[in-house]
Amino acid sequence: MLPDHIIIDFDSTFITSESLDELAINKFGNHPNGKKLLGKIQSLTNAGMNGDISFEESLEKRMRLLKINQNDIELLIKKLSQSITPSFKKNKLFFAENYERILVISGGFKEFIVPIVDKFGIIESNVFANEFLYNLSGDIIGIDQKNVMSKNQGKVKQVELLKLNGEIHVIGDGYTDYEIKLAGAATHFFAFKENIERKNVCELSDYILSRFDDYLLFIN
Repeated sequence: MLPDHIIIDFDSTFITSESLDELAINKFGNHPNGKKLLGKIQSLTNAGMNGDISFEESLEKRMRLLKINQNDIELLIKKLSQSITPSFKKNKLFFAENYERILVISGGFKEFIVPIVDKFGIIESNVFANEFLYNLSGDIIGIDQKNVMSKNQGKVKQVELLKLNGEIHVIGDGYTDYEIKLAGAATHFFAFKENIERKNVCELSDYILSRFDDYLLFIN
């Protein structure tokens, strides 16, 4: 039976990789210290997703290293559009038919998430993520600190602000997704491991999904 709300993570869940890691690959591909910088960003990503450091610290340090602009974001959108998780792509119709109950809640950024999920019929008003701050030249100078998603336990705070009722399912690969269930703001947490398996997150989950088809079997 379909729940009232389905909360889905973006990075390594809706898409096959971490968007800021992909941004770093684009940015540092020809940089003399590219491998070192990329390694630092990937380590910070994993530390945040595994719960080893706070999300806020992970995001702040990655953004400090990246130094990006609007052109970088446009290139990233093109890349991510080719990186949709196979089982999500296969079940595209499900998202279009159930767009009202699907929420994408991510520590990533709306600027590149909305253009991707929009193709699945998921409406922008149901996407909750960070947002960039720009200067007049189009350079990204920071992130909107007023957005709860920029803070530790941002996903929990966002769900609590939405005041959702009924049965709520959370699907994601990271510790920050599990925190929603831990806080009592969701009924079930499904660890999604099609793209990456985080053992500590799987151990904390109610159910483990090898692909999105497993979830469809659960609710049918």
